[in-house]
Amino acid sequence: MAETHRPAVPGLDAACRALARGQAVIVPNPSPMTYGLVATSASAVNTVKGRPIDQAVAVSLHDQGEWRRVTPALDLPDELLPMIDALLRERLSLLVPVRGAARLPAWAQSAVQGGHVAMFSGWWAPLAPLWNRFPRLYGSSANRTGQPPAASAADAASMLGADLPMIDGDALRDPRRVHAASTVVRVTPDGTLSPHRRGAQDAASGLDFDAYVQRLASIEIDGGAGADADADADAEVHRNGGTGR
Repeated sequence: MAETHRPAVPGLDAACRALARGQAVIVPNPSPMTYGLVATSASAVNTVKGRPIDQAVAVSLHDQGEWRRVTPALDLPDELLPMIDALLRERLSLLVPVRGAARLPAWAQSAVQGGHVAMFSGWWAPLAPLWNRFPRLYGSSANRTGQPPAASAADAASMLGADLPMIDGDALRDPRRVHAASTVVRVTPDGTLSPHRRGAQDAASGLDFDAYVQRLASIEIDGGAGADADADADAEVHRNGGTGR
Protein backbone atom coordinates (compact mmCIF):
# COMPACT_ATOMS: atom_id res chain seq x y z
CA MET A 1 0.00 0.00 0.00
CA ALA A 2 1.14 3.58 -0.54
CA GLU A 3 2.04 5.48 2.59
CA THR A 4 -0.37 8.28 3.44
CA HIS A 5 1.12 11.74 2.96
CA ARG A 6 1.95 13.33 6.29
CA PRO A 7 2.98 16.91 7.01
CA ALA A 8 6.60 17.51 7.96
CA VAL A 9 7.34 17.18 11.66
CA PRO A 10 9.37 20.09 13.12
CA GLY A 11 13.01 19.12 13.54
CA LEU A 12 12.84 15.85 11.59
CA ASP A 13 15.38 16.71 8.90
CA ALA A 14 17.79 18.26 11.40
CA ALA A 15 17.46 15.20 13.64
CA CYS A 16 18.40 12.89 10.78
CA ARG A 17 21.48 14.99 10.07
CA ALA A 18 22.42 14.90 13.76
CA LEU A 19 22.06 11.12 13.93
CA ALA A 20 24.28 10.81 10.87
CA ARG A 21 26.92 12.82 12.75
CA GLY A 22 26.71 10.45 15.72
CA GLN A 23 24.69 12.72 18.01
CA ALA A 24 21.82 11.63 20.24
CA VAL A 25 18.39 13.00 19.33
CA ILE A 26 15.18 13.49 21.31
CA VAL A 27 12.20 11.91 19.55
CA PRO A 28 8.47 11.85 20.30
CA ASN A 29 6.42 8.71 20.76
CA PRO A 30 2.65 8.43 20.40
CA SER A 31 0.59 9.16 23.51
CA PRO A 32 0.52 7.90 26.20
CA MET A 33 4.26 7.22 25.91
CA THR A 34 6.82 9.84 26.84
CA TYR A 35 9.61 11.24 24.67
CA GLY A 36 12.60 9.06 23.85
CA LEU A 37 16.31 9.52 23.21
CA VAL A 38 17.94 7.67 20.31
CA ALA A 39 21.39 7.48 18.78
CA THR A 40 23.48 5.29 16.52
CA SER A 41 25.72 4.34 19.46
CA ALA A 42 24.98 3.26 23.02
CA SER A 43 27.68 5.58 24.35
CA ALA A 44 25.97 8.65 22.88
CA VAL A 45 22.75 7.79 24.74
CA ASN A 46 24.58 7.17 28.01
CA THR A 47 26.60 10.38 27.75
CA VAL A 48 23.49 12.54 27.36
CA LYS A 49 21.72 10.77 30.23
CA GLY A 50 24.74 11.09 32.53
CA ARG A 51 25.15 7.34 32.92
CA PRO A 52 28.25 5.13 32.86
CA ILE A 53 29.46 5.05 29.28
CA ASP A 54 29.32 1.25 29.09
CA GLN A 55 25.84 0.81 30.58
CA ALA A 56 23.56 -1.46 28.55
CA VAL A 57 21.17 0.41 26.24
CA ALA A 58 18.13 -1.10 24.53
CA VAL A 59 18.13 -1.59 20.76
CA SER A 60 15.24 -0.77 18.45
CA LEU A 61 14.41 -3.75 16.25
CA HIS A 62 12.20 -1.84 13.84
CA ASP A 63 14.06 -2.99 10.73
CA GLN A 64 13.19 -6.39 9.25
CA GLY A 65 16.77 -7.16 8.27
CA GLU A 66 18.17 -6.39 11.73
CA TRP A 67 15.36 -8.39 13.37
CA ARG A 68 16.36 -11.42 11.29
CA ARG A 69 20.00 -11.02 12.27
CA VAL A 70 19.14 -10.91 15.98
CA THR A 71 16.64 -13.76 16.22
CA PRO A 72 19.13 -16.67 15.83
CA ALA A 73 20.80 -15.57 19.07
CA LEU A 74 17.59 -15.48 21.09
CA ASP A 75 17.10 -18.31 23.56
CA LEU A 76 13.58 -19.01 22.34
CA PRO A 77 12.03 -21.63 20.07
CA ASP A 78 11.22 -20.35 16.60
CA GLU A 79 7.49 -20.71 17.16
CA LEU A 80 7.63 -17.99 19.84
CA LEU A 81 9.25 -15.36 17.61
CA PRO A 82 5.91 -14.15 16.17
CA MET A 83 4.77 -13.46 19.75
CA ILE A 84 7.86 -11.33 20.38
CA ASP A 85 7.22 -9.49 17.14
CA ALA A 86 3.60 -8.83 18.18
CA LEU A 87 4.70 -7.53 21.59
CA LEU A 88 7.15 -5.15 19.94
CA ARG A 89 4.29 -3.81 17.83
CA GLU A 90 2.53 -2.96 21.09
CA ARG A 91 5.50 -0.64 21.72
CA LEU A 92 6.48 -2.62 24.79
CA SER A 93 10.06 -2.82 25.95
CA LEU A 94 11.18 -6.42 26.27
CA LEU A 95 13.94 -8.30 28.07
CA VAL A 96 14.47 -11.40 25.93
CA PRO A 97 16.88 -14.25 26.81
CA VAL A 98 19.92 -14.80 24.61
CA ARG A 99 22.07 -17.88 24.12
CA GLY A 100 25.14 -15.71 24.49
CA ALA A 101 25.93 -12.08 23.77
CA ALA A 102 28.66 -13.10 21.31
CA ARG A 103 26.01 -14.70 19.08
CA LEU A 104 24.29 -11.37 18.57
CA PRO A 105 25.36 -8.94 15.84
CA ALA A 106 28.13 -6.77 17.24
CA TRP A 107 25.95 -3.67 17.28
CA ALA A 108 23.32 -5.33 19.52
CA GLN A 109 25.72 -6.77 22.08
CA SER A 110 25.72 -3.58 24.15
CA ALA A 111 22.01 -4.15 24.84
CA VAL A 112 22.70 -7.34 26.84
CA GLN A 113 22.59 -7.45 30.62
CA GLY A 114 21.96 -10.42 32.87
CA GLY A 115 21.56 -12.83 29.99
CA HIS A 116 18.77 -10.79 28.33
CA VAL A 117 18.82 -8.38 25.43
CA ALA A 118 16.77 -5.22 25.93
CA MET A 119 14.71 -4.41 22.84
CA PHE A 120 11.86 -2.27 21.59
CA SER A 121 10.53 -1.00 18.27
CA GLY A 122 10.48 2.77 18.04
CA TRP A 123 9.03 2.99 14.53
CA TRP A 124 6.22 5.54 14.28
CA ALA A 125 4.70 6.59 10.97
CA PRO A 126 5.05 10.39 11.44
CA LEU A 127 8.81 9.83 11.87
CA ALA A 128 9.12 7.19 9.15
CA PRO A 129 11.96 8.97 7.28
CA LEU A 130 14.13 8.74 10.41
CA TRP A 131 13.32 5.14 11.34
CA ASN A 132 13.66 3.95 7.76
CA ARG A 133 17.00 5.70 7.24
CA PHE A 134 18.58 4.39 10.45
CA PRO A 135 18.01 0.63 10.88
CA ARG A 136 20.34 0.42 13.89
CA LEU A 137 19.34 2.70 16.76
CA TYR A 138 19.76 2.56 20.52
CA GLY A 139 17.14 4.15 22.71
CA SER A 140 16.09 5.17 26.20
CA SER A 141 13.74 7.63 27.87
CA ALA A 142 14.45 11.32 27.26
CA ASN A 143 15.53 12.16 30.78
CA ARG A 144 18.56 12.10 32.98
CA THR A 145 18.84 9.10 35.25
CA GLY A 146 16.69 9.61 38.34
CA GLN A 147 14.42 12.20 36.73
CA PRO A 148 10.88 11.53 35.47
CA PRO A 149 10.44 10.79 31.75
CA ALA A 150 9.54 13.76 29.55
CA ALA A 151 5.86 14.13 28.66
CA SER A 152 6.46 17.12 26.36
CA ALA A 153 9.17 18.64 24.21
CA ALA A 154 9.67 21.36 26.82
CA ASP A 155 10.15 18.76 29.55
CA ALA A 156 12.78 16.97 27.48
CA ALA A 157 14.64 20.17 26.66
CA SER A 158 14.65 21.29 30.30
CA MET A 159 16.25 18.01 31.42
CA LEU A 160 18.63 17.29 28.56
CA GLY A 161 19.39 20.77 27.28
CA ALA A 162 17.83 23.02 24.68
CA ASP A 163 20.85 22.58 22.40
CA LEU A 164 20.27 18.83 21.99
CA PRO A 165 18.66 18.03 18.61
CA MET A 166 14.95 17.34 19.08
CA ILE A 167 11.90 16.49 17.04
CA ASP A 168 8.98 18.39 18.54
CA GLY A 169 6.00 16.07 18.25
CA ASP A 170 3.70 17.73 20.76
CA ALA A 171 1.16 18.54 18.04
CA LEU A 172 0.87 14.81 17.31
CA ARG A 173 0.28 13.86 20.93
CA ASP A 174 -2.64 14.18 23.35
CA PRO A 175 -1.73 16.48 26.28
CA ARG A 176 -4.87 15.39 28.15
CA ARG A 177 -3.50 11.90 28.71
CA VAL A 178 -1.22 10.76 31.50
CA HIS A 179 2.12 9.88 29.94
CA ALA A 180 4.70 7.35 31.06
CA ALA A 181 7.70 5.44 29.77
CA SER A 182 6.99 2.10 28.11
CA THR A 183 5.98 -0.96 30.08
CA VAL A 184 8.84 -3.47 30.38
CA VAL A 185 8.13 -7.20 30.20
CA ARG A 186 10.60 -10.01 30.81
CA VAL A 187 10.46 -13.17 28.69
CA THR A 188 11.73 -16.60 29.77
CA PRO A 189 13.11 -19.24 27.37
CA ASP A 190 9.77 -21.08 27.43
CA GLY A 191 7.90 -17.90 26.49
CA THR A 192 6.51 -17.08 29.93
CA LEU A 193 5.96 -13.35 30.38
CA SER A 194 6.57 -11.63 33.69
CA PRO A 195 6.15 -7.99 34.75
CA HIS A 196 9.39 -6.01 35.09
CA ARG A 197 8.44 -2.31 35.10
CA ARG A 198 5.08 -0.59 35.07
CA GLY A 199 4.55 1.89 32.27
CA ALA A 200 2.29 3.51 29.71
CA GLN A 201 0.77 0.39 28.20
CA ASP A 202 -0.37 -1.35 31.36
CA ALA A 203 -1.60 1.97 32.83
CA ALA A 204 -3.70 2.63 29.72
CA SER A 205 -5.19 -0.88 29.83
CA GLY A 206 -7.05 -0.26 33.10
CA LEU A 207 -5.77 -3.59 34.42
CA ASP A 208 -3.40 -4.22 37.28
CA PHE A 209 0.12 -5.07 36.13
CA ASP A 210 -0.11 -8.84 36.59
CA ALA A 211 -3.46 -9.05 34.80
CA TYR A 212 -2.12 -6.95 31.94
CA VAL A 213 0.88 -9.23 31.46
CA GLN A 214 -1.37 -12.29 31.60
CA ARG A 215 -3.47 -10.75 28.82
CA LEU A 216 -0.35 -10.26 26.73
CA ALA A 217 0.23 -14.02 26.83
CA SER A 218 -2.79 -14.40 24.52
CA ILE A 219 -1.81 -11.57 22.19
CA GLU A 220 -3.07 -11.84 18.63
CA ILE A 221 -0.08 -12.43 16.41
CA ASP A 222 -1.47 -10.55 13.40
CA GLY A 223 -2.40 -7.32 15.10
CA GLY A 224 -1.64 -7.30 18.79
CA ALA A 225 -4.01 -7.42 21.72
CA GLY A 226 -5.67 -4.16 22.58
CA ALA A 227 -4.01 -2.09 19.86
CA ASP A 228 -5.89 1.16 19.22
CA ALA A 229 -6.84 2.44 15.78
CA ASP A 230 -3.77 4.64 15.40
CA ALA A 231 -1.48 1.81 16.37
CA ASP A 232 -3.21 -0.50 13.89
CA ALA A 233 -2.75 2.04 11.11
CA ASP A 234 0.90 2.52 12.03
CA ALA A 235 1.50 -1.22 12.02
CA GLU A 236 -0.14 -1.58 8.60
CA VAL A 237 2.10 1.08 7.06
CA HIS A 238 5.06 -0.41 8.86
CA ARG A 239 4.45 -3.93 7.55
CA ASN A 240 3.88 -2.84 3.96
CA GLY A 241 6.09 0.17 3.47
CA GLY A 242 9.62 1.36 4.22
CA THR A 243 12.00 -1.07 5.88
CA GLY A 244 9.78 -1.98 8.81
CA ARG A 245 8.96 -5.53 9.80
